[in-house]
Amino acid sequence: MNEKTLVAQALEKVLGEHLTLEEITNSIERPKVSEHGDLAFPAFPLAKIMRKAPQMIAQEIAEQIEPSEDYTVKPIGPYVNFFLNKAEISEATLSEIVEKQNHYGNQTIGNNGMIPIDLSAPNIAKPMSMGHLRSTVIGNSIALLVEKLGYQPYKINYLGDWGTQFGKLIVAYKKWGSEQAVIANPIKELLRLYVDFHEKAETDPSLEEEGRAWFKKLEDGDAEALHLWKWFRDESLKEFQRVYDLLEVEFDSYNGESFYNDKMDAPIQILEDMNLLVSDRGADIVDLTKYDLNPALIRKSDGATLYITRDLASALYRKKEYNFVKAVYVVGNEQSIHFKQLKAVLKEMGNDWADDIIHVPFGLITKDGKKLSTRKGKIVLLEKVLGEAMTLAQSQIEEKNPTLENKEEVARQVGVGAVIFHDLKNDRMNSFDFKLEEVVRFEGETGPYVQYTHARCASILRKTNWHPAAGQSYALNDAESWEVVKLLKDFPSVIEKAAAKYEPSVIAKYVIDLAQTFNKYYAHTKIVNDDEQQDARLALVYSVKTVLKEALRLLGVHAPEEM
Repeated sequence: MNEKTLVAQALEKVLGEHLTLEEITNSIERPKVSEHGDLAFPAFPLAKIMRKAPQMIAQEIAEQIEPSEDYTVKPIGPYVNFFLNKAEISEATLSEIVEKQNHYGNQTIGNNGMIPIDLSAPNIAKPMSMGHLRSTVIGNSIALLVEKLGYQPYKINYLGDWGTQFGKLIVAYKKWGSEQAVIANPIKELLRLYVDFHEKAETDPSLEEEGRAWFKKLEDGDAEALHLWKWFRDESLKEFQRVYDLLEVEFDSYNGESFYNDKMDAPIQILEDMNLLVSDRGADIVDLTKYDLNPALIRKSDGATLYITRDLASALYRKKEYNFVKAVYVVGNEQSIHFKQLKAVLKEMGNDWADDIIHVPFGLITKDGKKLSTRKGKIVLLEKVLGEAMTLAQSQIEEKNPTLENKEEVARQVGVGAVIFHDLKNDRMNSFDFKLEEVVRFEGETGPYVQYTHARCASILRKTNWHPAAGQSYALNDAESWEVVKLLKDFPSVIEKAAAKYEPSVIAKYVIDLAQTFNKYYAHTKIVNDDEQQDARLALVYSVKTVLKEALRLLGVHAPEEM
């Protein structure tokens, strides 16, 4: 039983005639200052019922609560404050972490249910930019979080390898490109052609028509169009893989939009059979008025399909193939209406599991306050940023620890980890401006700061050669260690909260808090001091190291033993 439940049950014995156990539990909060205890019950809601001042009510409740070994009770103003048994809880928490190690916080609530996660999804023939970072690292972290809770994640890189842009690229290549230039530098040349097309199309609208016509050829299986498309795709995947190797993100499937090219007839046929398709100026739409949404355009007047047509096919395929309990799409916030329409159309088709489709939106990364745009050539290459981050990390490591072994590998873990951590510490819906120098600092609320704290713990344990042994007591009752123990105890519930909200920033903020609290403890406590509590203090260090490492892993970030 957790402490909140324990306290709520004690309060219910006194307040049962006025409040339910659930109402009491929901009212219990943590005091803003630790001197006021660990849990507090506000007496304000009872003032009208009992017709007394809240301070008087708090005093009376505190006097009526039965004494317990688990806590002491003290009224402070209008609150009933509970001071938990530090020695008992620290003993239980540290023992559990020492026993379970990196499995601490594991749960089986997922019951091995499948959760396909749609993430990353770069567009073929364009380089991976900073704009692709968010979907990739948010999606990867969500996969790690749900796996920790006993689900089976299935990571799908839904490549943008189909659509009108390929018609445009084919037009640009045929008009202004050369085979030699593409072979020499595939992505750079394809991006140049793509940008060139859009610049020229601003003054020559007929180019857009040509692009659409070539995409229609591609859909119809034209040999030349298919040959060029496959060439562009193969070269792009080689480029993407270098970035994924740096981020250490792997996928279970690379089935992109093109995979569903021969699967779109099925949902269209279902819509026709159910009389859901309505003709509108030659195009086919589904009316979504009852969902307070604009009509979903399913098929254009020229017969070409759209994103939603492929997403309908992919949703039906994934439900049949994986029988998912949830299907997660980590896609930018600008696509929110699209996913509302997708779910509404699936609902109209009679699929109640449409409610299990979860769109996980996120904000933008900006540079100097401006949105990054591939179309206009304003692109910040992700691979280049990761390279610069590693260089910055290595220069700081050279300065702080010049004799460190494996400096290059540690610099990779720190540099790449810094970029991932900076993204994930921001609430995913918040947009943020990217400044590399701030991201790779070893001080402040950064990934390197947390990694350095982990390395500090590892150093203490190496120097003392401390290892868990049977029969050791881990009971601590000082105020400084208590702040750390409380955070360690919270880790399993923090994981649950982060997974439930599809919000890795919950973990990132927690891990910053834990690192800062431990460093404060480290600064004020002589950890290595031969007395009866030294083992318990070293168990605390071991537990902090264990939880920091596991929390960073859930973000997709390494925890070096030395820095």
